Amino acid sequence: MALKQLLSLTRRSLTVPSSIPQHGFARFFSNSSPQYIVKVGIPEFLNGVGGGVETHVAKLESEIGELHKLLVVRTLKLKKLGIPCKHRKLILKYAHKYRLGLWRPRANTVKS
Repeated sequence: MALKQLLSLTRRSLTVPSSIPQHGFARFFSNSSPQYIVKVGIPEFLNGVGGGVETHVAKLESEIGELHKLLVVRTLKLKKLGIPCKHRKLILKYAHKYRLGLWRPRANTVKS
């Protein structure tokens, strides 16, 4: 009895619903990404991170200069610049996500 139920459940789960395309691949992306990708600098990056990190824009732009240098900076360098621990953790967390391509700061949309 249990074997028959198990077989019927597996047969039901193996049938392809009509909403999935016939070639077998489901759609793994969304169209919600912005059409125009804005060039990201240190101010845009820190504004995207949020959490009060944007207060350090001037300091980081003068000391580090470019975004690609900020993406590989170590915590000790940020500590020497006087950035608090909570903000250092946020910067490093989002820098890692940005390097992996898992996160991008949102582009500011102009409301008309």
